[in-house]
Amino acid sequence: MSNTATASTEEKLAKTLSVGMGQAMLGDRNTRLSAILGSCVAVVLWHPRLNLGAMAHVVLPDSHGKSEMPAKFADTAVPYLVRTLESKGCNRSGLMAKLAGGACMFKGGGPLQIGDDNIAACRTHLQRLGIPIAAEDLGGTGGRKVTMDFTNGSLTVEIAGRVSRVI
Repeated sequence: MSNTATASTEEKLAKTLSVGMGQAMLGDRNTRLSAILGSCVAVVLWHPRLNLGAMAHVVLPDSHGKSEMPAKFADTAVPYLVRTLESKGCNRSGLMAKLAGGACMFKGGGPLQIGDDNIAACRTHLQRLGIPIAAEDLGGTGGRKVTMDFTNGSLTVEIAGRVSRVI
């Protein structure tokens, strides 16, 4: 079978799951994870050798000590993803991150610009855990749809009215 036929077969076998606000999911070579983002940030951790990873749909930067819904907050989502992937056999040193989202959804600025805070918090917590950021598509004023393909580590980012890009 040619490479083209193999890739086509893999694409047909992969299922796409939607990661909702405050949720996290595991993905492998048979799974794509997708999220719709505004000021939220998708944190994707991927282990290239194992073709295994996870996505968290981060809504807010700080949990203020709340332990329920760990994927909802940057300070709990990043460690949660790392622990989950380590429990599946991923070595932390083999993980890499991709980030997308954090848009400014309210024109004119002001105190409701949570996207910038989400971006800063996600970066901080990844750095604290020694997880390098391989790619990011952050900020701006448009919401995004993101889809992570764990077979090759590509994160497709779609913004209305723009050409989609792969990071």
